[in-house]
Amino acid sequence: MDGLIERFRYVHAKKEPLGWPYIFAIGERTRARVASSQGRGGVPAVWGRKMPGRNKNFTGRDGLLEQLHDSIQSRATAVVPHSGQAAVRDRPENMSHALQGMGGVGKTQLVTEYAHRYRSEYDLVWWVPADQPMLVRPSLAGLAPYLDLPPATATGIPEATEAVLEALRKGEPYDRWLLIFDNVDQPEDLEGLLPEGPGHVLITSRNHRWQGVVDTLPVDVFQREESIEFLNRRVPAAISDSDAERLAAELGDLPLALEQAGALQAETGMPVDEYLDLLKKRTTELLSEGKGSEYPHSMTAAWSLSVSALDRKLPEAVELLRCCAFFGPEPIPRDVFRRAGRATRPLLGTVLADPILLTRAIRELGRFALARVDVGSRTIQVHRLVQALLRDELSEEDRDLFRREVPALLASNAPKDPDDDSRWPRFAELVAHVIPAQVADSSDPEVRDFSLNMVRYLYQSGNRQAARTFVEEFLRRWEREPGAENDLRVLLAQRFLADVLRDLGEYQRAADIDSALLDRARRTFGEDDPSTLLFLGGLGADHRALGEFAVAKEHDELARRQHDAVFGPDDPRTMRMVNNLALDYALVSQYQTARELHLLAFTQQSEAFTGVSKTNVLASWNGLARVLRQCGEYAAARDFGEEALEFGRQELGPEHPWTLRTGKDLAIALRRTGDYEQALELAQDVFDRCGRLFGRDNPDTLAAAMSLANVHRALANFDEALGLAEDTMNRYPEVYSDQHPYYHGCMGNLALLHRVTGNVEKARELNTTSLAGLDAKLTRDHHYSLTVATNLASDFALLGDFAEARRLGEDNLTRARVVLGHRHPLTLGCAANLVADLRADGAAEKAAELAEKTYADYDDTLGRDHPDTKVAKGGRHLDFDFDPPPI
Repeated sequence: MDGLIERFRYVHAKKEPLGWPYIFAIGERTRARVASSQGRGGVPAVWGRKMPGRNKNFTGRDGLLEQLHDSIQSRATAVVPHSGQAAVRDRPENMSHALQGMGGVGKTQLVTEYAHRYRSEYDLVWWVPADQPMLVRPSLAGLAPYLDLPPATATGIPEATEAVLEALRKGEPYDRWLLIFDNVDQPEDLEGLLPEGPGHVLITSRNHRWQGVVDTLPVDVFQREESIEFLNRRVPAAISDSDAERLAAELGDLPLALEQAGALQAETGMPVDEYLDLLKKRTTELLSEGKGSEYPHSMTAAWSLSVSALDRKLPEAVELLRCCAFFGPEPIPRDVFRRAGRATRPLLGTVLADPILLTRAIRELGRFALARVDVGSRTIQVHRLVQALLRDELSEEDRDLFRREVPALLASNAPKDPDDDSRWPRFAELVAHVIPAQVADSSDPEVRDFSLNMVRYLYQSGNRQAARTFVEEFLRRWEREPGAENDLRVLLAQRFLADVLRDLGEYQRAADIDSALLDRARRTFGEDDPSTLLFLGGLGADHRALGEFAVAKEHDELARRQHDAVFGPDDPRTMRMVNNLALDYALVSQYQTARELHLLAFTQQSEAFTGVSKTNVLASWNGLARVLRQCGEYAAARDFGEEALEFGRQELGPEHPWTLRTGKDLAIALRRTGDYEQALELAQDVFDRCGRLFGRDNPDTLAAAMSLANVHRALANFDEALGLAEDTMNRYPEVYSDQHPYYHGCMGNLALLHRVTGNVEKARELNTTSLAGLDAKLTRDHHYSLTVATNLASDFALLGDFAEARRLGEDNLTRARVVLGHRHPLTLGCAANLVADLRADGAAEKAAELAEKTYADYDDTLGRDHPDTKVAKGGRHLDFDFDPPPI
C-alpha cells in the first residue's frame, strides 16, 4: 500500500493521469492519509496547474489581504463601497467573496498573493480562468482526477464538473479548499458553479453587480506609500523616494502602469526627469487625439513609452507582442509560434523563422513587463488591458493582417486528430483563444479544418454545450458566404451540429439537419462520392433515436453497400457502418443477422492497427455480447460480456459511457443466467454511477434504472422494483416521446410488476395500452411486442379468462417461432405458458404433447437447473421483461 501512495503522490506532483486500478484501490482511509500528509501545515496537496507563480515584486496591500482573510474566515460579512469608503455590513452566511475593481488595479495579483501567502491553510487551491463562461466548466472538470474522480476524458466535461462540485460540497477528500475564479463578468456566468461546503471561493471582476450577490471587496489603485515601495523594489538602487513619488503621482498609482514604468527604468536606466518629460508629452498627444478611455491617459502614455523603448532595442519583440494582442488574455502556448516562413507580415515572419531570435524576443517582453513569461509551463500571457491598447494603436489594415495571422498560427500548430484522447491536452490549451482570435471569420481552409477539429474535440471530450456554441458561431459566419450551401466544410459543421443536438436530446431537429445535409451532398458531390458518405451515418442514428427502426435498417443497408464499394469492406469507416447496421437488425428482432454483423465488426476492429479507437472496439465487443443474449445464448453472453467489461475498465476507465453500457448489459446477462445477486450488485453500481455522472433523465441512466428494476423483481424486491419502474417509465417521454417503442416496453415492465404485486386488472390495462403502441410502431411480429403479448396472456389467465389467454398464447407461439426461432427463450416461454393455459381450458391432451417437446428443449438450451426451466416444469406462467438497448 505504501508504494501505491507514493505512486499517487508522484502522479499528482507531475500532473500525470493516474491509472484507474490505482485510483479505485485507494480507500477512504488511504485518501485521508494522503491528504493529511501533504496538505496540513505545508504545501497544499493539490496546487492548480494554472495557478500563477508568486510575484516577487508584490508590494503592499497588507490591509486588503488581512481584511480578505478575516472576511473569508467569518463567511458572514460583505465589503462594499459606501460614502467613498469600504463599509462592512452583515450578510447571510456565504463562503464566496468577489474582488471588484477596474482593469490594471491588481485584482489578479492580489488573489494570487492571497493564495500563496495563506497556502498552508488549504489542502487544495485551484485557479479557474473565467473570461469566457463556456470554458469555466472544463477548467473545473480538470480538478476531477485530483479528487479521486474519473477525468473528463472518461465521463465528459458536464459530468466531471458536477462530480467535482459535489466532492467539494462534501469536503471529500479535502475539506480545506480554495477556488479562484479570475475575471468573471456577470454573476450569471457562474450560476450553479459556486460550490457550497467547507471551502472558500474568491472571484475577481470589474463588474459592480457582484456587490448584490456575494461578499465584495473593492480594490482601488495603490496608496501612495505602496507605489513608492513598489518602485523601490522594482528598480532597486536606481530611484529615490522623491522620484518614485513623482512617478506615482503622474501614473495615478495604477499598479499596471507602475509595473511597466519600473520595468522600463530597470532595463534602460532612463533618468526619471527624462521619463516624466516623455510621459507628459505623450499624454498631451493622447489628449489632443481625443481618444476616450476608462483608464488615465498617463497609463496609456506609460505603456506607449515602454513599447517605444523596446521597439528601439528589438523591434521583432514588439511585433511579437502585437501578435499576442490578437490571442485571448489566457496563457498562449509557446509552441504556437513555431510556424516559420508563412507570416504575411515580414517582421513577424523573421522572428518566427529564427528560434534564437524568438527566444530573445520573448525574454525581452518579460523584462519590460509587457508580458508574463512562464518558463515552467512554456506560455506567454499579455494583460487584457495591454492587448486592448496594442490593438487600438494599430491601423485597421494592420489589425486585419494580424486577425488573419493569429488563426493561421493556431491552426498550423494544433493537433490534427481530435478523436485521439492523448491529443486533448493540446487542444485544451488552444480552446480559450478561438473566440478572441475571431477564428470564425477566417476563410483559410487550414483554419476552418482547425475549427472543425476543435468542435470535434469538445464533442468527444464531453463538452457538448461548448461544442454547440462554437459550431453555431462558425455557421453564423460561414453560412453567409456565397456558395456556402455546397461548401464541404460548412456541411461538415452542420453535421457536427446535428451530432451535438442528438446527444442533447433534440432528436427531431438533428434528423431534419441530417436529412437536408444528405440531400444537398448527393446533389453537390454525387451519390457515391466519399464526401457524400460522410453524411450517411448520422441519419441512421436519428431514425433509431426516433424509434424508426425499420427505416434506420433500410438506410444503413444502403450506406454499408456504398461504403463497401467506395472504401472497401475492411476499411474502418465501413466497419463502423457494419456495427451501425448490426444495431438496426437487432432493433427489428433479426438477431441472427445482427450476431453475424457484430461478430464481423468486432473481429475487424479488434485486429485493426489504425483508424479504430478503443471506444469503437468496446462498442462492437459489447454489441456482440448483447446480441448473444438476445439470441438466447445467455452463458456465452455472460462470458463474453465479462471480458468486454474488463477491457472497458482497463482501457477507458470504469465510468466511461461505453464501460457503463457494457456493465449494464452484463448485469442483464447475469440475470438471464439466474445469477441474481451478482446481477443486482452490478446493476446497482451502474445505475448509481450513471445517475451521478449523467443525471436522472439521461438515456443511459434510464436504461440502467430499468435493468435494476428488473433484477429487483427477479429477487422479489417488489416495492423497490415498482417504484423505480414507475418513475423510469414516466421519465421516458421527456427523453424520447410517448410513441417511442422504449416507452411502451417500459410500460410493459410496469404492468408485470402490478401483476406480481396483486393488481392484475391494472396490469392488463397497462399491457393492453403497451401492446397497442408497439403494434402500431413495430407490428406484432417483433420481440418487444411478443414480450408484452405473452405477459398479457398471463394477465387473462390470472383473471380467469382462459379462452382468451389460450387464443392469445397460440398466436404468440406461432409468431415467436417465425420471428425468433423454435428454441429461443421467449418462444419456449410462450409454449410453456400455453401448456398451462391449455390445461386450464380443458385441452389436457394437447397440453401434454406440447409440454413434452417444450421441457426437453428447456433442458437442452437453458439447462435443467435454470430458474426458467423449473418454473416451466412446475406448470406456472413465466414472466418476461424488456431492457432498452443503446441507440
